[in-house]
Amino acid sequence: MSALGGISVVFDLDGTLVDSEPNYYEAGRRTLAAYGVPDFTWADHEEYVGISTQETVADWKRRYGLGAPVEELLAAKNRRYLELARTATRAYPEMRKFVELLAGEGVPLAVASGSSPEAIEAILSCTGLDAYLRTVVSADEVAHGKPAPDVFLEAARRLGAAPADCVVLEDAAPGAAAAHAAGMRCIAVPYVAAQAGAPEFATAGLLLRGGQAEFTARAAYDWLAREARPS
Repeated sequence: MSALGGISVVFDLDGTLVDSEPNYYEAGRRTLAAYGVPDFTWADHEEYVGISTQETVADWKRRYGLGAPVEELLAAKNRRYLELARTATRAYPEMRKFVELLAGEGVPLAVASGSSPEAIEAILSCTGLDAYLRTVVSADEVAHGKPAPDVFLEAARRLGAAPADCVVLEDAAPGAAAAHAAGMRCIAVPYVAAQAGAPEFATAGLLLRGGQAEFTARAAYDWLAREARPS
């Protein structure tokens, strides 16, 4: 039996399992440029890390006064993103090791992401993570994206796990808030180092302020094993 007992693990995708934010930024920059906004910067993009694509483009429409419908903007961004995702997405090596370690012990695993189902499928397929991560929830499938808990609660439901038995891995403050709202423990690996002090991350059971540079599969596994032991 696994040392992790009855724990299930739910992964955020973008910025947590894979380094996809550069692709999201480039897809957003190209989309906005096509609609007359030529100066979208990486700093602008960082404000949307951890927020679903649908909610991101809805905010663009308001912020930049875009005339196009949200559905059109969403389709345009997703199309550009998928073109990039299929050819240039890298899984973080220690996260891949962690997934393989957990899968080898039969730990129930899921992905819960703000990305579209098509984007999630493309990324998991091109990185080979689809061999281990077969339970997948997109924010498009639930009523509310992060920081609402909906995607994580749906992941737990599909795994047949109680929320209290789930541990979430997240890189963004809205995701950490969503995990807390779902009643789940969280390993937080901030993508944007400057946001590591955000109050949402203070709710995490394990906060790695150094982000991916600080994350190791073994240390994360050992923390989970300690969490699984009866107090």
